[in-house]
Amino acid sequence: MNASSRRLAVLNVVGLCSRHLTDRALPRISAYARRHGVTRIIPTLPAVTCTAQSTYLTGLPPGGHGAVANGWYHRELAEVQFWKQSNRLIEGRKLWEDLREAVPGFTCAKLFWWYNMYSSADLSITPRPSYPADGRKVFDIYAWPYSLRTEIKKDLGEFPFPGFWGPAAGKRSPAGGPDCATRWIADSARWTEEHHRPTLSLVYLPHLDYNLQRFGPQDVRVSRDLAEVDALVGGLIDFYEQRGVTVALLSEYGISAVSRPVHLNRILRERGWLTVKEELGCELLDPGNSRAFAVADHQVAHVYVNDRSLVPKVREALLTVDGVARVLDASEQESAGLRHARSGDLIVVSEGDAWFTYYYWMDDRRAPDFARCVDIHRKPGYDPVELFIDPAISSPRLKIAWKLLRKTLGFRMLMDLIPLDASLVKGSHGALPAEVADYPVLVLPGASGTPSEIASTDVYGHLRAALKQAR
Repeated sequence: MNASSRRLAVLNVVGLCSRHLTDRALPRISAYARRHGVTRIIPTLPAVTCTAQSTYLTGLPPGGHGAVANGWYHRELAEVQFWKQSNRLIEGRKLWEDLREAVPGFTCAKLFWWYNMYSSADLSITPRPSYPADGRKVFDIYAWPYSLRTEIKKDLGEFPFPGFWGPAAGKRSPAGGPDCATRWIADSARWTEEHHRPTLSLVYLPHLDYNLQRFGPQDVRVSRDLAEVDALVGGLIDFYEQRGVTVALLSEYGISAVSRPVHLNRILRERGWLTVKEELGCELLDPGNSRAFAVADHQVAHVYVNDRSLVPKVREALLTVDGVARVLDASEQESAGLRHARSGDLIVVSEGDAWFTYYYWMDDRRAPDFARCVDIHRKPGYDPVELFIDPAISSPRLKIAWKLLRKTLGFRMLMDLIPLDASLVKGSHGALPAEVADYPVLVLPGASGTPSEIASTDVYGHLRAALKQAR
């Protein structure tokens, strides 16, 4: 391949770490890694999707780009918001913006990476339901240019949204096979390459994320997921290489086995610092009136202390909690590159086998209705229990069919299938893993002189050099 025509596809294989790179587990990916070399990435803190991706694409720490977690407390709105999608939330110069100025004719396709709406990338596709005024949620995608959505759905069909997140993700269901969402994304990458030939393709492949969290990384059932993602990635490598495109493999975090859910908000409530309000017989977190509350995100939680005089007491209380490893105050956040206006007054990091729930109610009968639903935007924290169907439901398929029938007939219904048992979750991430074998990885062909281990902020420079310096 002529250096002047070099193009790059970055396959973000979520959950991939060097521990997986064996012939038996991932023969295609392992062979590719042996051929080109593996670089471990020291995970960003927190090692979660939005933070890691933003760090890779700006070269800045969370305190620089502002994605301090997958969601945070908006102090001016007094609201917790998770999984927002506007790229304008991310500060700093983006990788494709830099390359566009340096590389003649450069174009970028950003496929299912987060913060993909109103991005300056040339082509974007991201999951985005529609919310009609009658209360329905209609599964769909957002794409830019707008015509891209119609064109790609005509050829690939509807995106199998239930397979992207929720109890059906990573399982065979009416939405498709266990890997249906990741397979659709892989097909969208092929379609985009065939129709638009972008210089840089950023492709998000989430399949490993589901059962590694659901069952834990040591569970034998995960071997099927490894085989499925290996086949998908291997097929994409063959496809891109046949078209003269260099393929980089990248991951955001490794997933650790966990056995201890920690309910920080319940602890803060017991101390009298967290306030709830009653609505329609349910309890809702009232962050604006709380003296202190936690926004939990896997193994890291931002604790916002509206009564600043309480910061030392809250910190002291959190340090005594079983499962808490560290509590970072403002100065420690500054040193760690985490200090930002969006950050909590305190940032709590769990021990390796623990993770933080968002739960704040003391009695499950008082839990809000959305707690038992897949509702990633309404919950004031990340909820991996959404990967499960409540085992107390005797005939879940029948219940789902009945609810969908009611929806089809125009009746309101609540898809309340999610349990409130956090002990079901067996894998998590966000904290620095105890073993380097669980660090995320970068495989970048032609990257001579790359050290065996790099900081997460260095990924930007290595991807940039792969395209810029080859010209």
